[in-house]
Amino acid sequence: MTFAAKIFALLALSVTTALPAQAQFQGRSADDVVQVSLLPGYRLDGDRHMAAIRISLAPGWKTYWRAPGEGGVPTVLRLDAAEGVTGMAIHWPRPEVFYTNGMRSIGYRDDVILPVEFALSTNGTASVSGHVDLGVCLDVCMPISVDLSGALPAQTDRDGGIVAALSDRPFSAAEAGAGVATCSVEPISDGLRVTVRAQVPDVGNDETLVLEHRDPMIWVSEAHSQRDGGYITAVADVVPADHGAFALNRSDLRITVIGSQMAIEFDRCNG
Repeated sequence: MTFAAKIFALLALSVTTALPAQAQFQGRSADDVVQVSLLPGYRLDGDRHMAAIRISLAPGWKTYWRAPGEGGVPTVLRLDAAEGVTGMAIHWPRPEVFYTNGMRSIGYRDDVILPVEFALSTNGTASVSGHVDLGVCLDVCMPISVDLSGALPAQTDRDGGIVAALSDRPFSAAEAGAGVATCSVEPISDGLRVTVRAQVPDVGNDETLVLEHRDPMIWVSEAHSQRDGGYITAVADVVPADHGAFALNRSDLRITVIGSQMAIEFDRCNG
């Protein structure tokens, strides 16, 4: 699949229902707890541009990763209009794992920069306009939607904050010296149960394995995992919208192992 096809697919998966920007929580408005802005970024080689979303949170608040866990709300960028832009892909920095009232969530605290790579159809200045849907949480969560727009200039000077966020992304399996991830599948009443076994080096404390399906309409449960030497084994249920049997393509599964020192991402699961 070409880069453009991949980012068009990601763009299609980004559309969600907008949430009220004026949401209130304990007498606070959204503006009191979170500020969201577009960093214009810099032009890459060819027809690509690296910009970013900056999310600045009030002390103690957190927001969420693309797979937020049972206690969170996913962060989604939805474009309403784009001039000179043909697609986009978010490069997610390594998140943290949080536990609140026995529930696990995955995300970021304080300030976070989410690099966004745009595919362009112009050599000049491009522009985008849309919304960022996200959840922010202290003791309970508040879903909000924030308008976002700006120009993507043809400048080439790199933004240090964006570069740092890109460097904090999860390593690929090859970069981390990990082995392959294999998945075995068995049917359950409303879908499939997937058992993952991956050869993974030490990633630090609070080791967490997250299993995702690339189709957001397919629900994946929290994975229960354990380490045995150099391997991690995890089990999760994969359930489609109609809660019935379906054919699973293992290449549609993505596995991320998150720890206090680093994260490692497997972009597919082998048989």
